[in-house]
Amino acid sequence: MEQKHFYQQDPFRFRKFVRKGYAAFNSMHKVVNIGVVAGCILTAMTLPEGHAQDVAREDSLRSNALEIDEVTVTASRMETPLSQTAKLVTVITREQIEQSPAQSIQDILVYAANIDVVQRGGHGVQADISIRGGTSEQNVILLNGVNLSNAHTGHYSLDIPVNLSDIERIEIIHGPSALIYEAGSFSGGINIITKKKPADRLYAHVEAGMHALTGIEVRGAGQAGISAHSLSAGHDSSGGYIANSEYDIYNVLWQTHLDLPEESGLDVQLGYNNKKYGANTFYSARYPDQYEHTSTAMGAVKGEFGRRLKILPLIYWNRHYDRFELIKGAETGRNFHRNDTYGGRLVMLYHSGPGATRLGLDLRRENIVSSVLGKPMAGPRGDYNKSDARTNIGLSLEHTFVWKRWMASAGILLNHTTLLGNEYRLYPSVNLAYRPLDGLKISASWSKSTRMPTFTDLYYTTETHRAGESLRPERSESLDMSIRHAAGFAEVYLTGFLLWGRDMIDWVKADPRDDRWTSWNLTKVDTQGVEAGVRLHPHGGKTSLRLDYARMCQRSDAKGLISIYALNYLRDKFTVQLTHPLPAGVSASWFFRLQKRMGTYEKFENMEKVSDEPFPAFSTLDLRLNYPYRELNVYLGLSNLYNTFYFDRGNIPQPGFWLMGGITYVIN
Repeated sequence: MEQKHFYQQDPFRFRKFVRKGYAAFNSMHKVVNIGVVAGCILTAMTLPEGHAQDVAREDSLRSNALEIDEVTVTASRMETPLSQTAKLVTVITREQIEQSPAQSIQDILVYAANIDVVQRGGHGVQADISIRGGTSEQNVILLNGVNLSNAHTGHYSLDIPVNLSDIERIEIIHGPSALIYEAGSFSGGINIITKKKPADRLYAHVEAGMHALTGIEVRGAGQAGISAHSLSAGHDSSGGYIANSEYDIYNVLWQTHLDLPEESGLDVQLGYNNKKYGANTFYSARYPDQYEHTSTAMGAVKGEFGRRLKILPLIYWNRHYDRFELIKGAETGRNFHRNDTYGGRLVMLYHSGPGATRLGLDLRRENIVSSVLGKPMAGPRGDYNKSDARTNIGLSLEHTFVWKRWMASAGILLNHTTLLGNEYRLYPSVNLAYRPLDGLKISASWSKSTRMPTFTDLYYTTETHRAGESLRPERSESLDMSIRHAAGFAEVYLTGFLLWGRDMIDWVKADPRDDRWTSWNLTKVDTQGVEAGVRLHPHGGKTSLRLDYARMCQRSDAKGLISIYALNYLRDKFTVQLTHPLPAGVSASWFFRLQKRMGTYEKFENMEKVSDEPFPAFSTLDLRLNYPYRELNVYLGLSNLYNTFYFDRGNIPQPGFWLMGGITYVIN
């Protein structure tokens, strides 16, 4: 596939914004750079669901600017030009995904300096994602604005039915974001945005590599009248890079978009994901023969109606199955779970002069039937004999005001969960942005959020864990300030943040000789950090360079406790991304990361614990070579080039050097 480069001598003037739901910049029939790729921080207000769009400066365009009649932008709770926003966002673009040797969403997120990815297996088998020192349960995961976060456990939140070629971009909100993503976004949220009207009518991709790796992905797309449809299917498998690390992964995603009169639209998405994998020591280093089989089915319908007063309804459903075996093929430690999440949302958005007001109502129901999680049922139902359920209701109100070079927004979320009985809680947010000069922006944000304990936190009592049913919801408060400057071919940013966490939930041990972990509310865990970076992309050139660094420090009152999650945070992460041309039309993309994690892990030999070891610092280097030829693109991927041996979690060694290659065929 021919790579696209965005820097033009003549700027675009966006004459009209049409706020259609979940669309790409398609009126120009070309790609338009809407912001900064991952590793560079954008600023976006707390009002949209991960929305980060760019707008041309009307007062500085040259007279020969290219006029564009219509631009369709990503829909959100409230669309706002990038130059007027204040909340911190990282954007990973489609081009960056195509240039990387990534095999999964988890692999892609590894390249963002401010995201912590703890992989338990290779290529998207399972991973925990955290933002700003949080845990995997403290982030909200969305697909086109639909909350797919798993109430069973955060380990499964990325069991979503998306193939890499489906993705238009990934937007990551930093910091507590209850007003954006509902209660649950304790430390941020990740919104995966897919292509709603793919430019290619037929897409096919095959690949193979070391460790018996194979992959195939196909997608067809077409338009008939007011409707656009796409269907993608993919299968990835490997024999595993160590014992009991083999996997089989299937994805199917159907999407339909309807263009309706009066700038209205309707979107439908249906998906299915199925995974079978060896879970070598995933949850306990004492058991190297763990095995897991999960599946996810999901559906959602979202509408957008009206012009000045917009009505945005949404209904969704998500079902997740899990079969876990502590010892593969044995009855001991085997358990079954089925988690259903369904809900709806109604947003009313009113634009008036320089401001906009949004009123939103969210309703979400989470339930589980299980062999180990929940309260005893009146009688067994197949593999299940326990169950539990809870309801979450949120009412939000916010207003944004724009005046000259200033933007201010404020809002509040009133939240109720049946987990807390009759209690109601308020989560406010205030944001401010100022542009003293063109290309220079200073912004600040303050907000609060919460996170309910998962069903695993509340009930998982087994040979290796002991749960606490009296756990309290977590609470967070965050303050961040940032400055960003873009001039010519260079962009730089610097951000500092403080995040105060209370009643943090973690699995801990007071005595290292204890055989079981206990779920616990830590009184407080406070995090402070800085994020900085630079992006260089010469005008008209095919070379780009991004350097990013994030550093955090935590303070906690959990003295003497051994932690699995909350206290094992990523202190330092430095990333470099370099893309440049080679002779004969080949391009090369290099991805380097250096990171250091705090905390310790238990080292086992022959199923016996021998010591508690600190996590060592390590670095990896990945390379992808691309060669486009007509409708074909041939690539070679080389992951972990110098074969670094490292752990992300516990006793789970991560893949060493892994060579793979593939061919992509596209018909536009």
